[in-house]
Amino acid sequence: MPYSPPSEYEAGKDHNHHLPPPSPQSKVGQRKPGGWKSMPYVLGMESFERLATIGLLANFTVFLMTVFHMTQVSSSYLINIWSGVGNFTPLVGAYISDAYVGKFRVIAFSSFASLLGMMTMTLIVAIPALHPPSCTPQQTHLNQCQGPTTLHMGVLILALGFLSIGSGGIRPCSLPFGVDQFDPTTDEGRKGINSFFNWYYTTFTIILLIALTLVVYIQDSVSWVWGFAIPTILMVCSIVLYFVGTKLYVYVKPEGSVFTGIFQAFVVAYKKRKLKVPDANEIVIDVKFYDPPLKGTYDIPKLPLTDNFRFLNKAAVILNGEITSDGSRVNPWKLASIQQIEEVKCILKVIPVLVSGIICFIAIAQQGTFTISQALKMDRHLGPHFQIPPGSLAVFSMITIGIWLPFYDRILVPSLRKITKIETGITLLQRIGIGVVFSILSMVVAAMVEKMRRESAVHHNQSAPLSVMWLVPQLVLMGFAEAFNIIGQIEFYYKEFPENMKSFANSMFFVTVGMANYFSSALVMVVHKVTGKNGRPDWLTANIDAGRVDYFYYVIAGLGVVNMIYFLIVASRYEYKSKMEISEDESRFDVELNNIKI
Repeated sequence: MPYSPPSEYEAGKDHNHHLPPPSPQSKVGQRKPGGWKSMPYVLGMESFERLATIGLLANFTVFLMTVFHMTQVSSSYLINIWSGVGNFTPLVGAYISDAYVGKFRVIAFSSFASLLGMMTMTLIVAIPALHPPSCTPQQTHLNQCQGPTTLHMGVLILALGFLSIGSGGIRPCSLPFGVDQFDPTTDEGRKGINSFFNWYYTTFTIILLIALTLVVYIQDSVSWVWGFAIPTILMVCSIVLYFVGTKLYVYVKPEGSVFTGIFQAFVVAYKKRKLKVPDANEIVIDVKFYDPPLKGTYDIPKLPLTDNFRFLNKAAVILNGEITSDGSRVNPWKLASIQQIEEVKCILKVIPVLVSGIICFIAIAQQGTFTISQALKMDRHLGPHFQIPPGSLAVFSMITIGIWLPFYDRILVPSLRKITKIETGITLLQRIGIGVVFSILSMVVAAMVEKMRRESAVHHNQSAPLSVMWLVPQLVLMGFAEAFNIIGQIEFYYKEFPENMKSFANSMFFVTVGMANYFSSALVMVVHKVTGKNGRPDWLTANIDAGRVDYFYYVIAGLGVVNMIYFLIVASRYEYKSKMEISEDESRFDVELNNIKI
């Protein structure tokens, strides 16, 4: 999902910490950055890879329901569980990249894993023995189609496993690897980074539109074999293009993962849990905190010791024998720095906001599951000869985002800035909260449309003659929810985390999405088992016309209202990072947000 790129200043700061000590392989001064010379290969690889993966999976619900003959509930289970795995694996990929092998090797390995997954998916639809037998329209109407066997599901899960490994390495590393090709210490390099962000998200939006239209149309109207084979061929092109540019790339050596420092802070705090420590602003001669100068970083402000989550402060208390003669610590698992524990506090502080995003994502996720089920039972004709593929409906959300974001950024924000005196027009938490409201409205509208569709289908005793365009209002509202909440969350994490934790901040967004996928799967399971008593079919029964998906949408909307109340409480108590941040050159950070609350 595309969002507004960070400013040139932020982009430059974000990746300075990746610069390693001087070495022939990694120091920018030793080897001139590839810059824009390497961009055709980096962006080309990215474009082919994203077109391949998105094109392969944009129509996945339809694939499961028409080729594997799975019910809407079972297909929803599989998609939510697999999506959850795919959103947690980037944490593993980021850790391996930062701590051990570097971004280039992780991307290379993950690309081959994605290729294996795509090849397996293509074989599934090409070889009859790897998928259930085809079904006649009458069998489909009577729900008599043969479902997948253990072999079929085993091969499918193997393919999805390869794809999860691929996304786990490509997602967290591709963008930083592109930024590594520019020198952030020069004005030209910083401008290049900013332009790269623009090109990166522009190409992402274009690729998404192509995948949701052309590739989905091929899968839906030509054949699934070609619909999966074309993305597989594109993935081969991506890998070839990636390796062609190897002589131009700058390879930044891994410096260690931020996860290690987080674990160390918790371990040391637990070991020293019986210590008594003073307040952060209280001076006690016998108590000293470990606060060494930052090394291997550029322009990263040190964080002051605070009283938030005071139990962590114990980890920075210096005891006898923990410091060497040169002032360095003897064992990082026995003593943590103030910077370390304050970085952990940043994570703990944003967790309540992260939790509020889960319910919002559940609403947004429905456009890839039950919205598709609705579309399959509606009139999808656009003219006498063309039918809109169900998987292409998400394009309406993308169009909404594409039209709204430029208007919001260029017209609305400058106008609001004059009124609120806030650089971003409204606070980031206000933007997230507006997205929550739109997610609730989208579920209410979706429920109303589903009630109308179901009544039409029951009245005509067949698929509803209702046009699929009736689904557009809920998709537009979901687009607004994404534009406000999702993009707001990404920017919130980016700005509220210290400069050397930006990659981790990006991973927090994927964690939120992953948790929402699992919560959505659990919600579907509960609704499926609890409803439908006294001889009535459950709300999410295989025959959507006999179920009550509209009630399910209302349940999500109700959870959204509760979540909105929770979010307002959390937001009213939140203090933005700018109040805490200090720097040796404070004038450099005058551009930071003012200390404001929602």
